[in-house]
Amino acid sequence: MEINDILKLIQAVSDNELTSFKLEEGNLKLAIKKQQETPQILNVTAEAAGIPVAAIPSQISAATAVSKTAVSEAEPIVSSDKVITSPLVGTFYNASAPGAEPFVKEGDTVKKGQVLGIIEAMKLMNEIESEYDGVVEAVLVNNEDVVEYGQALFRIR
Repeated sequence: MEINDILKLIQAVSDNELTSFKLEEGNLKLAIKKQQETPQILNVTAEAAGIPVAAIPSQISAATAVSKTAVSEAEPIVSSDKVITSPLVGTFYNASAPGAEPFVKEGDTVKKGQVLGIIEAMKLMNEIESEYDGVVEAVLVNNEDVVEYGQALFRIR
């Protein structure tokens, strides 16, 4: 087996999103393993870090750069400090019943304690209440999306 053949195998493993591949041919043994990418979210403001805005691209190292695929899989970057996050893993519902009006939409005024949505976990319906008074700036999840613990659901201003 030549080096070009090995490079083609590595490319095939990568293209097909395989995590491991083993080949035994005579006395040649080849094992290729690929670790899965973990999405990373960088949320740094230039002012907080004391970096001029123009200098930011040159200050990001390869170790902290986020790949294009990780960005598409990551949740949206949240700019507001008033964010409602998921308290558990489950399925998010924006209304009390299928076909019913959503609890809130972007632009709606909400009060602290008002129900914003429901997360179903282990057949239990858990109401998600607003922790703030304000206006819904963004709904960051869709109806029937599976949400993770700590995932941003709503942004309030």
